[in-house]
Amino acid sequence: MPFYEYRCDACGHEFEAMQKMSDAPLKECPECGEPKLVKLISASGFRLKGGGWYETDFKSGKKKNLADSGKGGSSSGGCGGGKCGCG
Repeated sequence: MPFYEYRCDACGHEFEAMQKMSDAPLKECPECGEPKLVKLISASGFRLKGGGWYETDFKSGKKKNLADSGKGGSSSGGCGGGKCGCG
C-alpha cells in the first residue's frame, strides 16, 4: 500500500498515512481534529533499478526497432551526416 502525505490547513501538522489507492482521502486532522486536511503531491516511492530499460522490452509483433530505423542511408532523423561526432 502506498503512503500519502497530508497537511492540516488549520494547525500546520504534516504526516504520512498508509492507505489503499481506493480509500477516500482523509479529512480530519489527528492533531487538532479540524476537517482541514489537504493531500500533498510528493515524489513517488519507487525506483527503476537494473541494467536498463530498452525500447524493445515490451514490443510484440512486427513493430520496428527504432534504433535501426536510421541505418541504411535513410535520412530519417539523426545528426545529418555525422557532423556532431556521434558516430
